[in-house]
Amino acid sequence: MTAMTVLPEVIVVEPKVFKDSRGFFYESYSVRNVEPLGIRDIFVQDNHSYSEKKGVIRGLHYQRPPFAQTKLVRCTAGRILDVAVDIRYGSHHFGKWFGVVLSAENKKQLYIPRGFAHGFVTLEDDCEIQYKVDSYYSAEHDRGIRYDDPDIGVEWGVEKPLLSDKDAKAPYLKDLPNDFVLEGRK
Repeated sequence: MTAMTVLPEVIVVEPKVFKDSRGFFYESYSVRNVEPLGIRDIFVQDNHSYSEKKGVIRGLHYQRPPFAQTKLVRCTAGRILDVAVDIRYGSHHFGKWFGVVLSAENKKQLYIPRGFAHGFVTLEDDCEIQYKVDSYYSAEHDRGIRYDDPDIGVEWGVEKPLLSDKDAKAPYLKDLPNDFVLEGRK
């Protein structure tokens, strides 16, 4: 049901899928299935994103407190590399990233807690991503980090990504305030 990652708080969720000659069925979200993994968030909003072309990068995004968000991400059409970056000042994993391929075929999901930036790259045309968040969107608290920040070093696998203006102009992690500080660290 789950896989360990190099970022202990980030969890890959693998639902049990029932397949037969008609197709498949699975519970895409069930509290009783994710609670044993340590996922106890109350999700308040579902988001749905569509990217038409291969090579679209969206991210790295996060929201500052008090509107920070935990996300549970899945790809329902196509295939993406989904990425989480630890941006908690004082963490042993600060600036480290983890990525996993999410696809309509593998049905994996990525749990990304508060204090982590999130982004993805489309690995084929016509990708749809759906994700739950535990805090409503707040434009005032919306932030981003450069997708190509050399201090993070995400390996996107794309030479000329398709980016929004906002993502292309995002600051580097070192130029951002410490929005997330682990308790006991200053």
